[in-house]
Amino acid sequence: MSLLSILLIGFAMSTDAFAAAIGKGAAMQRPRFPEALRAGAIFGVIEAVTPIIGWALGLAAAAYVTAWDHWIAFVLLSVLGARMIAAGVRKDAPEDADAAARPHGFWNLAATGFATSIDAMAVGVGLAFLDVNILLVATVIGLCTLVMVTTGIMLGRALGAIVGKRAEIIGGLILIVIGIVILYEHLAGKGGGIGIG
Repeated sequence: MSLLSILLIGFAMSTDAFAAAIGKGAAMQRPRFPEALRAGAIFGVIEAVTPIIGWALGLAAAAYVTAWDHWIAFVLLSVLGARMIAAGVRKDAPEDADAAARPHGFWNLAATGFATSIDAMAVGVGLAFLDVNILLVATVIGLCTLVMVTTGIMLGRALGAIVGKRAEIIGGLILIVIGIVILYEHLAGKGGGIGIG
């Protein structure tokens, strides 16, 4: 597999994480670059690990992973999106700093990162049958995701400044739409696109 092919896989698998990051950035209270980089690192590590898991599972798990990955991603993204929308609706009431930070804590970011990278496991299964260096592929995927998510968070910050306190609702809607697109693409038999990773 050529370096160009590996870079294209890395880019393709980071596109839905990028879209989710824009939603997260819009919902966060003016995220600074270190916060965006932290989110990018969380997403990047998860995005790098999932194809390795899929690769290790190999043929035995291929049917299971490809049969359920879209449903897992859809449910996780929908639940996370609904939580963000609910938090955005409740913004009329005063919140303490801890409550405001909770939707963007490590575990919430990790859950979102996992939801947007679940298809990477299926891609990893496919890579098990090719002559590829899985560690190189996983590293490129992780680095692409780190860059895309960090950029997405910062772009979302600009969006958040425009839409104000209702940005959480927009971020939640974006996550739900990503989940619906992933589900639709798989059920329609299209694969690829935003649901690739």
